[in-house]
Amino acid sequence: MAPIPGSGLAKGLAVTLRTMTRKSVTAQYPDTQPELPPRSRGVIGLFEENCTVCMLCARECPDWCIYIDSHKETVPPAAPGGRERSRNVLDRFAIDFALCMYCGICIEVCPFDALFWSPEFEYAETDIRDLTHERDKLREWMWTVPAPPALDAGAEEPKEVAAARKTADKLAAAQADEPDQEGRA
Repeated sequence: MAPIPGSGLAKGLAVTLRTMTRKSVTAQYPDTQPELPPRSRGVIGLFEENCTVCMLCARECPDWCIYIDSHKETVPPAAPGGRERSRNVLDRFAIDFALCMYCGICIEVCPFDALFWSPEFEYAETDIRDLTHERDKLREWMWTVPAPPALDAGAEEPKEVAAARKTADKLAAAQADEPDQEGRA
C-alpha cells in the first residue's frame, strides 16, 4: 500500500505538539544549582599537613600538571642523646587544571591521603594562566570535601586498627600487672 502524501509531515507535527505541551525539565544553571552525587569529581583539594613531599603524585601524573618544590630541614633529636633528623618541607604545591585530565591517579597513589576530590566545579577563569592553583587555593577546596561514608556496621575491622588495638590491650594488661607485682615484693 502506498503511503498517503503528507503523512510524514503530520506525524512530525504531532510529535512537536506533544513535546510543546509537556513541562520543561531544563534547570537554569546559574540560578538553580544542580543536585550532584556526594562523591562527585570536581576539583582536587590538598590537605597539606599530610603531604610528605614524596613526589609520587607528580611522578605518576600522565599530564605532568603537578608542580612541587621543597627543601630539607633538620629536626632536633626527640630524646637527649638522639640524632638529628632531616625532613622535607613543602614550599610549593600547584596543579595546572588547564592540563589536568581529572583521571584521579594522583589521589589514588598518595600514600598519606593528602589529595582529595572536592565536588566543587565552579572554578572557571577568563585567563588560562589563572587555572594553575597554588597550595593556598587547593587548601580552600579541601573544606568542601564531604566526609567519607560511614563504615558498614557488620564489616570486619581493618587489620591496622585491630593490630593497634591488640598492642594497646597488651600494654594496658602489662601496666595493670606491674602494681600487683610491686605489692607482692
